[in-house]
Amino acid sequence: MSEEFRELLKKVGSGTHTSKSLTRSEAATATTMMLLQEATPAQIGAFAIAHRIKRPTPEELAGILDAFDLLGSKLEACSHHNHQPVVLGNPYDGRSRTVPVTIITALILASAEIPVVLHGGDCMPTKYGIPLIEIWQQLGVNFAKFNLTQAQSIYNQSHIGFIYLPQHFPAANNFVTFREQIGKRPPFATAELIWCPIRGEAHLVAGFVHPPTEERFRSTLQIRALKNFTLVKGLEGSCDLSRSRTGIIALSKSSVPRSPANFERLLLNPADYGLNGVDLPWQSNARAIALMQEVIRGDNSQLFPAAILNGGFYLWRFGLATTLESGFTLAEAILTRGQVAAKLTQLQTLVQELEVT
Repeated sequence: MSEEFRELLKKVGSGTHTSKSLTRSEAATATTMMLLQEATPAQIGAFAIAHRIKRPTPEELAGILDAFDLLGSKLEACSHHNHQPVVLGNPYDGRSRTVPVTIITALILASAEIPVVLHGGDCMPTKYGIPLIEIWQQLGVNFAKFNLTQAQSIYNQSHIGFIYLPQHFPAANNFVTFREQIGKRPPFATAELIWCPIRGEAHLVAGFVHPPTEERFRSTLQIRALKNFTLVKGLEGSCDLSRSRTGIIALSKSSVPRSPANFERLLLNPADYGLNGVDLPWQSNARAIALMQEVIRGDNSQLFPAAILNGGFYLWRFGLATTLESGFTLAEAILTRGQVAAKLTQLQTLVQELEVT
């Protein structure tokens, strides 16, 4: 048993009236000890549940992210990329209710030479939805096979990078068994949405479900002095904007990173642009992949409006379009001109070449 960890556990696990929040440094220490399993399984499980009930403070989330930075591998920003990297933060436990367009968005952005970094692991609790890595595999791009040097090479050449937990952050991957045993998302599941697995300045995009989470994210990012962010009330906590409701989005104002007013609110109603409709329900892996493949080919299929909505918004957000309308027009053009299909083919080729070397 770790006596040091026991003291940290006592602080967060003393109950509603007597528990205390950890400092940023203490949260980093506790996270490191849990990820390295220097604390006992009983201590780790107790801490995860107690911290979930208490709810992590922004200072604690900042400490968790400090530990992630210490223990997790990161890609390096590429000098020949002309745009600041974008990190798309999505729940590691995947999607199970709606068909995602996150990977299509990444392909659209990369086709426009905006570098994109995604991260995650295999199918995991508590949702056990389809993870990003599996969607990539079904599309013929198996990021799971590559070490960090190979992942860096793919990123440098294609503008798309993937940090895969079993390969690049094994300590976090080994923690999955605790997530399964406690049956609830621990605070790590909140922190990982706003982790930036690339060195240097990046634009963080993260999804959320509940308004308090967005507030917590903004405060945490202020503490960590991250200037550029976009926080989206997305489908299943992802970065995907919904077609069936007005999008609630927080946009950073990078000129005042530590100001309480360091963001502005955008309410994006898809109906204003003729892009409203039903968010396609999840039916099966095969059906979802088939819908994505249709969009990637440029077919005007059921998922096409969602791809335009998301691709166009992010193209506008990252400065490739002066208005939302022109962003949607550009996203449609990138799809119908075959640029997304070409980008996927480039990725497939790079992967195949690395597999035979």
